[in-house]
Amino acid sequence: MSSYRGLFRTPEFTPLFLSSAAHTAAQTVSGLALGTLVYRATDSPLLSAVSMFGPSLAQVLGATFLLSGADRLPPRTALAGVALWFAAGTAVLAVPGLSLWAVFAVVLAQGLVGALGGGVRWGLLTEILPPEGYLTGRSLFNMMNGLLQITGYAIGGALVAVLSPRAALLLAALLYATSAGILRLGLTTRPPRATGRPSAAATWRANALLWSSRPRRLVYLGLWIPNGLVVGCESLFVSYDPGAAGTLFACAALGMLVGDVIVGRLLPPEVRSRLVVPLLLLLATPYACFALRPDTPVAASCAVLASVGFGASLVQQERLVALTPAELRGHSLGLDSAGRLTMQGVSAAVAGSVAQLTSPATAVTVMAVMSVGVTLTLATAGRGRLPIPAEIAVRADGSAK
Repeated sequence: MSSYRGLFRTPEFTPLFLSSAAHTAAQTVSGLALGTLVYRATDSPLLSAVSMFGPSLAQVLGATFLLSGADRLPPRTALAGVALWFAAGTAVLAVPGLSLWAVFAVVLAQGLVGALGGGVRWGLLTEILPPEGYLTGRSLFNMMNGLLQITGYAIGGALVAVLSPRAALLLAALLYATSAGILRLGLTTRPPRATGRPSAAATWRANALLWSSRPRRLVYLGLWIPNGLVVGCESLFVSYDPGAAGTLFACAALGMLVGDVIVGRLLPPEVRSRLVVPLLLLLATPYACFALRPDTPVAASCAVLASVGFGASLVQQERLVALTPAELRGHSLGLDSAGRLTMQGVSAAVAGSVAQLTSPATAVTVMAVMSVGVTLTLATAGRGRLPIPAEIAVRADGSAK
């Protein structure tokens, strides 16, 4: 399946896509609104960054205790339940007078359940699409994320400026509820991909199995760390330029969209398989320019150029699917999603701490240099060990050949 049009002729792809679009729009609007609300209340780059990316940080708990449910729960029920959980939590965040501790408690609860939702969603995508259509489908999801982040940050910024952050949070809650409705009405009932009850013990066993393969470990680390450190750069947009944060976020989303189109649609497999390291270096290098404290147009240009590098994740995710047995793909992709989002939350906290001690511009530069260093280290460690998907086989025990 090589065309985007063909994806929408596939049964159940459209409702899954539309529900994910509503979920992404809600996350975008609510993240900017909450980050602005906390920054206005505390004047703290650290707390603003953590409030925006705190659900990402909390996903490590979901990946530790809940992720076995990604393959052991009925997908439609699980996804709709996760969307309703986010709707309720976001509505609570809009309550006036909510203490900072209560805000972070809600953020933690959302992140905990969000890890399960990512695993269920991407596992279901591997069922809906044939193997050869997965990269095209994931590319389209990433493009949608980019477009909705562009519009979401623009609309969210306008709502925050014209109305209030709390009004934006209420809109986000409505979008989450819409996502739940689309899932409930548009998906059919499917059995779980794996047998057994979800449990923390089952999650630990599957995590250990997935982590036991060196090729998979290198793919996971390559997906999590360089990406996360660059999101740490992005988490400082509000404190770097409060008046233009929405513009900077939108420009970053535009670059991500361009990268996904190039990698997912235009490059042949034999070319894109060789571009992971160059793309990851592109992802970080432009942010080193923040050492010069650029004004908004230059900073926005850096954000666009850098985010093209996010296209590397498509090739890495394709490799991960090929390295994983079918009955663990939901768990494996959920672990990837939770790990990346957790690293993003950790990086946001680190970046905010560095900015608190120095300045947002200095912190952006530090995170960019760290990302480049990690990419080069992983490239050296994995040289000759990351074959393209067509060359990968998986043993029955889940280890890579």
